Amino acid sequence: MKLWKGRFKKEADPKTNDFNSSIAFDSRMYRQDIEGSIAHATMLGRQGIIDESESMKICVELGKIRDDLDSGALAIDPDAEDIHTFVEQELTARIGDAGKRLHTGRSRNDQVALDVRLTLREDCAGLKAQLKELLGVLCSKAEQYSSTVMPGYTHMQRAQPVTFGHHLMAYAEMLLRDISRFDDALRRMNICPLGCGALAGTTYPLDREMTAKLLDFTEPAQNSLDGVSDRDFCAEIAFVVSLCMVHLSRLCEELVLWCSWEFRFIELDDAYCTGSSIMPQKKNPDLAELIRGKSGRVFGDLMSLLTMMKGLPLAYNKDMQEDKEAVFDAVDTLKLCLTPLIPMLDTMRVREDTMRAAAAGGFINATDCADYLVSVKGMPFRDAYKVTGELVALCIEKNLTLETLPLEEYQTVCEAFDEGVYQAISLDKCVGDRKVLGGPAPENVKAQACRVRNILRNMEDSVWKS
Repeated sequence: MKLWKGRFKKEADPKTNDFNSSIAFDSRMYRQDIEGSIAHATMLGRQGIIDESESMKICVELGKIRDDLDSGALAIDPDAEDIHTFVEQELTARIGDAGKRLHTGRSRNDQVALDVRLTLREDCAGLKAQLKELLGVLCSKAEQYSSTVMPGYTHMQRAQPVTFGHHLMAYAEMLLRDISRFDDALRRMNICPLGCGALAGTTYPLDREMTAKLLDFTEPAQNSLDGVSDRDFCAEIAFVVSLCMVHLSRLCEELVLWCSWEFRFIELDDAYCTGSSIMPQKKNPDLAELIRGKSGRVFGDLMSLLTMMKGLPLAYNKDMQEDKEAVFDAVDTLKLCLTPLIPMLDTMRVREDTMRAAAAGGFINATDCADYLVSVKGMPFRDAYKVTGELVALCIEKNLTLETLPLEEYQTVCEAFDEGVYQAISLDKCVGDRKVLGGPAPENVKAQACRVRNILRNMEDSVWKS
């Protein structure tokens, strides 16, 4: 039975019911819907809006419905219009007229706005926990490979020497910002719309502060129109998830490159790769590729939300039913991607020798050669830059590296060179001397990992559990 049946003289076309129904995707909110209803019924009883004994009866039975749904003893009716209708009708079927009093002073408009907030609050807490776990893996790997020299790249060309640990900690910084953005979004989202009614509040003497407190919100929504029509929080969380997926996609792109035969910097565990149906030699990084690909799906969810909201007048419009599919898909996709990525990184094998060989062959110590002429020989940097460029050209011509180029060849380009240049361009020294804050010196990498671990330790755990 439809909650709005009284106004209508004929049944809706079955196609209308199917098109209008949201039970397929809002049924995941049954616990949140019941939680909100218990808070609302408790407040109605304490305010004397309904009899307190009926309030208690409603709350007890709602708890039983939740338990029955949890255990599977009760199944959600797929023909119900939405989760709110299903719960209320099940309640009324169990306790009679008392169940019909639950919706006093409430609309499905403020009810669904509440349920989505409660659900996303828990979902985001779960995502934050996964991101913390991923950060722990990155820190452990960074500490383990704090001295492992590899080429750093710009324009996908070998540029300057860094360490593998330093490279991983760059992603740790990105993920820390993602957690911070989740916290910011959660803080703005933690406003209770319950009591805003359909759009104009109600004449009943509701205690909105009470329901907000019972549901662990910071405060009630201050404007009833905004309370039921605001979906900023959905778009904002979809954006945070999208940006996090950008970071995961960048990391996975590098994993795909690094485990190729052209790089061979890492090898992924067999448990996180697949083979080919025709080429027996193949070991494909399918999980990393899928994560990279799923980023586009999440960006689409964000665009759907923004497009849905851009032309809506106040207050509630049925277009807004589309919010849940988009934002739930975004958070579910990020969760799905983080689940295999964490152990995939934890179990990957790092080929330190291949990284070192790549670092030795790309003239990535050229800047250090120029710095040697500046700091030791007093040459202006622009002159030292030109000299070093000529040396690189000479090395390419002779199929040598700066480390293997004889001193007499150095001196044909610039007489200022002496044996000290070989120490200056040593890859270990090049990396080890970059001790400036944020640089790749091994002790810096360990300090970066320690800093991130301290941030994680001091980070408040969300009280909401997924």
